[in-house]
Amino acid sequence: MAYPGYGGGFGNFSGQMPGTGPPVLPGGYSGYPTYVNSYPSAGDPMWTYFTAVAGQDGEVDAEELQKCLTQSGISGTYSPFSLETCRIMIAMLDRNYTGKMGFNEFKELWTALNAWKQHFITIDQDRSGTVEHHELNQAIAAMGYRLSPQTLAAIVKRYSKNGRIFFDDYVACCVKLRALTDFFQRRDHLQQGVVNFIYDDFLQGTMSI
Repeated sequence: MAYPGYGGGFGNFSGQMPGTGPPVLPGGYSGYPTYVNSYPSAGDPMWTYFTAVAGQDGEVDAEELQKCLTQSGISGTYSPFSLETCRIMIAMLDRNYTGKMGFNEFKELWTALNAWKQHFITIDQDRSGTVEHHELNQAIAAMGYRLSPQTLAAIVKRYSKNGRIFFDDYVACCVKLRALTDFFQRRDHLQQGVVNFIYDDFLQGTMSI
């Protein structure tokens, strides 16, 4: 069911954008294979990036994730991800609030980042490394979100610099939209777009993202 604030599929791209690869599945991820309970391979480049920085517990924190993503070159010609963006990347998939990410979560994140990157490249037609506020609004709508003009204006104000949105801020916006929508969706048992929060639950969910 789609209703205001969610859109059809909780943040997924509605169909295939030109040049973005496979269609996107619910959750904002593209139609690449999911990596649930998969076993790492010595020949898997992501396993190499991950284990190079992971601690003895086989997980990475925000600083280690930042180092891992920078070394992998996933940002391409864009600036590397900031530490704050890496923190909310972990929070998006950290459902047990450990502040860390395992390998399967890392591969899930990797798939999402590639989808968001390809979409950013599509709308960054002048290759300036930034997009304008109306392009961000279009991107949010393409992901399936139906937001009010007031909410869109607040998002643009939060993530733009001098009227432009850089790749790092674009990804941070995508991550937070997905994480907050997932947080809300898990509590919206009747799928009506209305939830009653306990104050502590609200703070735990929003302050961790």
